[in-house]
Parts: sequence; C-alpha cells; structure tokens
Amino acid sequence: MKTVRIRYCLFLCLLAQTVSMNTSAQSTKKPVRVGVVGLVHSHVNWILNRAKQTGDPTIEVVGIAEPNREVAERYMKQHGLPMSLVYPTVEEMLDKTRPDAVTAFNEISNHLNVVKVCAPRGVHVMVEKPLAVSIDQARQMEALAKKHNIHLLTNYETTWYGSNHKAHRMAVQEGAIGPIRRIVVHDGHDGPAQMNKEFVAWLTDPVTNGAGALFDFGCYGANLATWLLKGEKPRTVSAFTLQIKPDVYPKVDDDATIILEYPKTQVVIQASWNWPFSRKDMEVYGETGYVFTLDGTRMRIRLKGDKAEQTTEAAKTDAPVTDPFDYLAQVVRGETKSVDDLSSLKVNMIVMEILDAARRSAQSGGKPIALK
Repeated sequence: MKTVRIRYCLFLCLLAQTVSMNTSAQSTKKPVRVGVVGLVHSHVNWILNRAKQTGDPTIEVVGIAEPNREVAERYMKQHGLPMSLVYPTVEEMLDKTRPDAVTAFNEISNHLNVVKVCAPRGVHVMVEKPLAVSIDQARQMEALAKKHNIHLLTNYETTWYGSNHKAHRMAVQEGAIGPIRRIVVHDGHDGPAQMNKEFVAWLTDPVTNGAGALFDFGCYGANLATWLLKGEKPRTVSAFTLQIKPDVYPKVDDDATIILEYPKTQVVIQASWNWPFSRKDMEVYGETGYVFTLDGTRMRIRLKGDKAEQTTEAAKTDAPVTDPFDYLAQVVRGETKSVDDLSSLKVNMIVMEILDAARRSAQSGGKPIALK
C-alpha cells in the first residue's frame, strides 16, 4: 500500500512539473511579428483592430507599407495608431521592422510584387482573396514560394465560419449525406459603390482586380467547392456574366454565374453586386441528405430518415481557428500545417484555374472551358 502511495505521489509531481513547463513555454512564446502591405482593401480593418491590442500574445503589427499618405493618415487616426508604423515602400518596411510574415491588403494585381519582395527575404505571406488576377501570376507566386520555402496563404472571410467546417465534417469526414452530388454557393452584396474610394477604384478595374463580381465573390464558391471535393478539379468550367449597372460599373461585370462540372457532381456559384442583402451561404446536397449554411453559424440539415428539416447552429469552436491572424501565427510557428485546407496554396492554385477559365468562358459567351 505504501509503495502505491509513493508511486501516486511521484505521478502527481511529474504531472505538475509537465503542466508548469507547458504553461511557462506558452507564457514565454513571443508574438509573431507581422507587417501589413497596403491599406486600400476594406478588409484591412480586420488586422488594424488587432494592432490596437497592446500585449497581444499572438501577433504584433510591427510595420505598415502604404505609399498613399492621405489613406495612411486616415486609417491611423481611425484606429488610434501612430504614423511611425507607416513606411512608403514594402522594402523599407521589411528592412526596418524585420517581420516574420506579412498580410497583403493591396490590389490583387500587386500580390505578385509582394511575394517577389518577401519570398527572397524568407518572409511568409498571407494575401486577401483571391490569390492573384490570373493563373500566370499565381504560378509565378507559387514558384517563388517553393523556391524560397515560405508559406503563401489566401484569406477568405468564410474560412472562419463554424458552419462551413461543420458542413465539411458532416459531408466529407462523416459522410452523413452520402456522396456529394450538388453544391450551390451564393455570395455578394448590393455593390461596392459606396465603399472607400481607393477600394472601389481598383475593385472595379479588370486589370487590378481580374474581373468584377466574377472574381470578387466567385472565388468564395470555388474555394469552398475545391475543399469539399478534396482538391478535385472540375472537368469543365462555364461562366455567364451580366453588367446590370453599366453606369456604376462601366469596366467590369457586376453579376456572375459559374458552373463547375465534375464526373458525378455539379457546382453552381452565384456571385453578385446586385443582391438586395449581403449574403454568404451554401447548399450541399448528397445522395441521402443535405446541409445548408445560412451564415457563419446558422444551418439547416435533413438527413436520411428525418421526417422534416432540422435547424441548428454551429459554434465558433467548429472552426479549428476563428481568426486568420491566429492561424497565420500557428502556421509560421509550425504548430499547424497548411496543405489542403481553405487557405492553402494547393487549394488556391485550383481556385485560380477555375477563375481563369471562368473569365475566358464568360468572354466567349459561356462556352465550357476544359481544365487539364
């Protein structure tokens, strides 16, 4: 009996020591140093809100590269941040602040330039969706990332929706609705015309954004579908675009439908700047049931044997990480792998193939484009 008590005491001592060591390691872990490239994307408020948090254990915003001083002064004033954070060029910001990673909130067409500057310095990059304006630019970015062994991630708002991860778990990991046969994704709002002028200027230009709603919101559905279908490429891509408000958006489409054909599955992506309300929702149909995501939490589900549809809510914990910058920190620290998830380069290269083919299809009047 005495021997058992001694062993138990030793076990408790070892357990306490392990917990103490883990707690100590967590408390001494330094925040990942992050630079911000560009302030012309409205999503930049996301990270600037984090920059205001002193003592953030996860990330520290050490510098911001923005050549437009008027824009920089407006954002720094809005968020209560010092202008000393701002540098006129990416190169100067990198050289003087030495970040571990950068987040790009500039024009999509300039994502390639960010990688050209950061990759040789060993600085990891997370860009706002989509990855690039063309498959050619995306391939150059991919080559640079692989050559210099950096992480190249793409951030989507919908990546952090607990509902999407719960739908993925049910449909893909658990097979609760049977083989997926159809996915329908709706994304968009009533248009960007009333947003910040510097954002609207490049968002409505086919050179700097790649297209209009076709790229701006079509990328969400391409990303989710590729993830749900385990990285499978569609056999063909067809797309149809409209210019409902040519007086407001004279250079680009403002409404798009993309159809992806797989051997036994069809994906319909509806992207628009003309929805009466903002929406980011998805319908996933299987052979024996379906799961709908209505927003970040609310869901509708009907499985085989159910007499009626059920409503449910996903929790924030259904997503493995609820914030892109926490995720970026984990990737940089090697605490998680980005191989085939929503942010990964592998998935987003397929997204770019889809978007590139969709643009060509729309230009041809909807002719199906085969992917190699």
